[in-house]
Amino acid sequence: MAHGQGAPVHATLAYHWARMIEALHAAEVIEQLLADPDILSGDLMSTGQRVGEGVGIIEAPRGTLIHHYRVGDDDLVTMCNLIVSTTHNNQAMNEAVRSVAREYLDGQELTEGLLNRIEVAIRAYDPCLSCATHALGQMPLDVSLLDADGSVLDHVLKSHDGSLRRDLAAPVGLPA
Repeated sequence: MAHGQGAPVHATLAYHWARMIEALHAAEVIEQLLADPDILSGDLMSTGQRVGEGVGIIEAPRGTLIHHYRVGDDDLVTMCNLIVSTTHNNQAMNEAVRSVAREYLDGQELTEGLLNRIEVAIRAYDPCLSCATHALGQMPLDVSLLDADGSVLDHVLKSHDGSLRRDLAAPVGLPA
């Protein structure tokens, strides 16, 4: 609230900040709930009856995780369906990358500054990628700039060590 001076904050990185505050709050509430005698007894406790199927939903720092499992009589998982946070964040990440391109792409060349901004946009919505790639500037990226006809104008590969390799040959799966 202070950052926005009472007004809503729409900055991309503010969402990550809000998720971290929510995660801390959730941990504090869980601590209280674990000591609540009403939760530790009565109708809310398991009856011990085997159900064989369960659904769980949890809010993680990068968004909502939904998981659904079935197990057989041998206790082996027979079905697992996950809807991970990245799925929920996909549209927002696409919009963030599109916004970066509109503001920082000259239409002719992919620059290191543009790639860095794309990386920040993606990490803001999926902080687990930050852990998976360890440090800013070390997220591998494969970015192609296409013209209206689908021809490759520029293609840059950024490796995990931050080095850039320009490759104007069409990447696999894109028209030449």
